[in-house]
Amino acid sequence: MESKYPKGLFFLVFTEFWERFGYYLMIGIFFLYMTTDGKDGGMGWENATASDIFGTFIALAYLTPFMGGLLADLKLGYRFSITLGGILMGIGYCMLAIPEKWAFFTSLAVMVVGNGFFKPNIATLLGNLYNDPRYRANKDTGYNIFYMGINVGALVCNFVAAFMRNKIGWHGAFITAGIGMFLGVITFWLGMKHYKHVDVRKEPKPEDKPLLMQFIKVLLTGVAFAVIGWIVPNAIWGNEDKLFTIMGSQSTDAFFMFCIPVIYFYASIYKKATAEERKPLGTMFTIFIIVILFWAIFKQNGTALTTYAESYTNREMPKAITPVATFMGSSKQLVYTEQEVNVVDDQFRPVKDENGKVQKTNAYPLYFKNASPEQIPEQGKSVNLLNSEIFQSVNPAFVVLLTPFIIAFFAFLRKRKKEPTTATKIAYGLLISALSTLIMVGAVYYTDNGMHKASAMWLIGSYGVITVGELLLSPMGLSMVSKLAPLRLVALMMGGWQLATSMGNKLSGVLAKNWDKFDNKANYFWLNFALLMFAFIIMMLLLKRLNKVFHEGKEN
Repeated sequence: MESKYPKGLFFLVFTEFWERFGYYLMIGIFFLYMTTDGKDGGMGWENATASDIFGTFIALAYLTPFMGGLLADLKLGYRFSITLGGILMGIGYCMLAIPEKWAFFTSLAVMVVGNGFFKPNIATLLGNLYNDPRYRANKDTGYNIFYMGINVGALVCNFVAAFMRNKIGWHGAFITAGIGMFLGVITFWLGMKHYKHVDVRKEPKPEDKPLLMQFIKVLLTGVAFAVIGWIVPNAIWGNEDKLFTIMGSQSTDAFFMFCIPVIYFYASIYKKATAEERKPLGTMFTIFIIVILFWAIFKQNGTALTTYAESYTNREMPKAITPVATFMGSSKQLVYTEQEVNVVDDQFRPVKDENGKVQKTNAYPLYFKNASPEQIPEQGKSVNLLNSEIFQSVNPAFVVLLTPFIIAFFAFLRKRKKEPTTATKIAYGLLISALSTLIMVGAVYYTDNGMHKASAMWLIGSYGVITVGELLLSPMGLSMVSKLAPLRLVALMMGGWQLATSMGNKLSGVLAKNWDKFDNKANYFWLNFALLMFAFIIMMLLLKRLNKVFHEGKEN
């Protein structure tokens, strides 16, 4: 009996498993590493600075795929690009183990470039496997399986990160991420024969041959725009006392200035497209714009929600599972005794002196600041606390748990010819994601704006709901590009999807940077709810027109 799935699928799934293992291991502790005091091995930066760097990094990591996609389309091929990208990312993760600023920022640059080559091309290679008529009907399912592989890696890695961080230190965790990425490259090589035949680049049309030169021009123009965004606003309106920026930081201004020529580049592709290509391209670009707001909220799991887990959530381990967590290295002991800590207000915001330096004092660990009396041990005794990064595994755990049910549900509808279009799935994904933010609103109200520790179930519940939204949106976006993009530009359009993700990621950092400005944290989550509902309403207003294009594409 012939399999419904191409053999190459499973090698690509396990390649992506290891790649995501490394990436999410690093990203799960990245914000904590930046905000941890230097005496504990971290960088010792404030939340706002760390949020800005975090948002910029994940934005650039998803911006470069449009470049890697185009180079793979026109020159390098998909397999070479994936291999190159994987090796670069592995090197970048290992470099983070060097506790120096130069190594820190160099490693981020190496990882950004590597991700640009890896990310769009492995998704394109998977789509090419499903262009075979034997498998085409199961393309959405193939991407769901691919997405589940991603999240198995993301689920496992945080437990490994906690173990390595507790037993060895930050450097041990980062090197483990690099090893995971190198294992991904080896896995990819082992399956080479199963996708060699689909690493075929269609000869560009005559009018497309200048694309590479246009790409170089766009890149150089983008860099020039970024420099302008970094320097000019402050040079014109800033002064010695205050740095002036348009969107909150120089990196944010530079990033969005860089995006201007990139967006123009994609618009020019649409303008030059044939009449037959314009409808699917227009549909893709419309959805790209709308889902920016989804990523702006979803990617706060590494910043605002990590802060909520670290300071506002009860992380004390139940006695029944403490031995298991201790054995796995997922918890650490916190002793209730005086030590030097930052002076913070009721919302854990650092209090500075007149020179802008964070004040220090001898006090009990900050974790106990909003703990109830029954949660505070006797003097000198300790409690076992779950590592904050373990909460990063809740979302991928739900992905792994729920993906089979989502696949089965849509297979059931497909048999009855009632399966919604990809655009409809994305619209419902936005609505469900919006509902997840209301759970966090409830958590803030229930805990009197963080005056008491919140049960971990609030975060787990919020992650559970947004995961359903994610499963209706993220893998469907990859499937959409594979269905609608012209064959000669598939990888470039995958890069366009990553570009939208990149802009959303940067906005997530912009939003998270303002966390400390909200005295009432419920208003922060209400803002997230409003942004997602706005995206959902726009999507619903356009849905009929978008669905028409998907129906036409199915007929073609």
